[in-house]
Amino acid sequence: MREPVYKNMPKYRDLKEMLQKTGEKFGNNPAYIFKTDVPDKFKIITHKEFRDDINNLGTALINMGLKDKRIAVISENRYEWGVAYLATVTGTGVIVPLDKALPEIEIESSIIRSEVDAIFYSSKYDKIMDEIREKKNTKIKYFISMDLNEEKDGVYSQHQLIEKGKKLIEDGNREFLDAKIDNEKMSIMLFTSGTTAMSKAVMLSHKNICANLFDISSTIKVDENDVFLSFLPLHHTFECTVGFLYPISTGGRIAFCDGIRHIAENIKEYHITTMISVPILYEAMYKRIMKTVEKQGKLKKLQTGMKISQFLLKFGIDVRKKLFKEIHDTLGGKVRLFVSGGAALDPEVEIGYNKLGFTMYQGYGLTESSPVIAAEDDKYRRIGSIGKAFPTLDVKVINKNEEGIGELLAKGDSIMLGYYNNEEATKETLDSEGWLHTGDLARIDDDGFIFISGRKKFVIVLKNGKNIYPEELEALLNKIEGVKESFVYGKLQDDGDYKISAKIVYDEETAPEIYGTSDEEKLKDLIWEEVKKVNKEMPAYKYVRQITITNKPLIKTTTQKVKRFEEMKNV
Repeated sequence: MREPVYKNMPKYRDLKEMLQKTGEKFGNNPAYIFKTDVPDKFKIITHKEFRDDINNLGTALINMGLKDKRIAVISENRYEWGVAYLATVTGTGVIVPLDKALPEIEIESSIIRSEVDAIFYSSKYDKIMDEIREKKNTKIKYFISMDLNEEKDGVYSQHQLIEKGKKLIEDGNREFLDAKIDNEKMSIMLFTSGTTAMSKAVMLSHKNICANLFDISSTIKVDENDVFLSFLPLHHTFECTVGFLYPISTGGRIAFCDGIRHIAENIKEYHITTMISVPILYEAMYKRIMKTVEKQGKLKKLQTGMKISQFLLKFGIDVRKKLFKEIHDTLGGKVRLFVSGGAALDPEVEIGYNKLGFTMYQGYGLTESSPVIAAEDDKYRRIGSIGKAFPTLDVKVINKNEEGIGELLAKGDSIMLGYYNNEEATKETLDSEGWLHTGDLARIDDDGFIFISGRKKFVIVLKNGKNIYPEELEALLNKIEGVKESFVYGKLQDDGDYKISAKIVYDEETAPEIYGTSDEEKLKDLIWEEVKKVNKEMPAYKYVRQITITNKPLIKTTTQKVKRFEEMKNV
């Protein structure tokens, strides 16, 4: 186990205690910030107001007979989602966050499988919920709209329930306020990404989540002055724990992103200091920054500045924010911390951000681990690694090959209880000693830094016994100019071996300019020449032998992970 960077951080028994103690400390601080119709005028919701809404709604839910019941929530990222989540989980029952991008049939399947009695949803899902109500094939008794101002046609209003709960508390109802939490019992049910048949329901407890919050606060410094931009979907544990519960526990504030095209302007207008996201976003932002600098004819000047600032850093002199003020100003001038997770981050991008004066950390985790297992920080950093395991977690690598690469296992308080109604899958993932088998291949160096190679199930094993990690090759191919993303796979040959192949997604805006043609066949030939250059940097057995190109994006989950099994059907 690693030593915490920040000692004596608060450790909460459950999320109810976290809300109570941090509410006393940060009650008057802004918790949420929203745009209004008036330019540059914002609406603020304080931590006290947020906690009052939670208590009021939780009181109303118990009064409706939902004590110890399961309640689902599905919507875009918004304030009402957070209120519904915490009103359920801190005294009412079990929360079931649903993926907002699921097709109708999978939403229905998840509702049936999780056996929920109520569901919170935004107006975007009105039609789906009306159809589910008509079918009467679920346990749902209460459909609760985030957008209705009052009950209508049998659909409850979240806003009205908050008002009802407020009145109940004023009249002396303390059922929710005094509710006791069993911190080892399932309180959160989360579906892993996948099709209806493949997705598993992960069971998490308050103890799991609070252990992860403690580890994060012991590792990464965030306080009441930080402003988070909520971009990744809230149903995902990475955003929920790190981008929602963590800032709430530190007295920070949250702003919601208006969409991927609005990220830069949202960062500016909300004065964002901290952002949690996935590599594909950070890499695209970095490419855009560098391309703009190059177009302005300032690339050489920037590179010289980077060398000077890195030299001065050796003597404890940090001039990066002043030297690269123009770049910082394009992102509002307040951003200090980027945290990346969900997939491997290009080391060059991580180095680049840090050289420009932005702190960039890479983390790693799974839904099954609440979610973060390891992360970089101010003290423990090694480029290309995911840092060291969190303070309360043990990790190890088993079944190592000659390169020291094997499956990564983790054990500790943040590891899930198991999969709901799936004993077989639980036994496959959690062994008898409590070790979580992550399914990721990794090596751990002598100093404890963890380096992820790829998913165990996606490794291509050649006839000569050599292992090819698709993610490693994709990271190299994605550096080719004009390439947006790539998908590496093994094409089975008649002799039983695999031909390493790649599907390359080119950028239809920049590729024609870079290669001087918009003809796809010519583009393919020119990109193939660049792939051959990449091949020369690797051992021959890793060579990409065949490519196809397209301008259509790869099939992804809502957290921008490529659905590899789905992509394999298209190659």
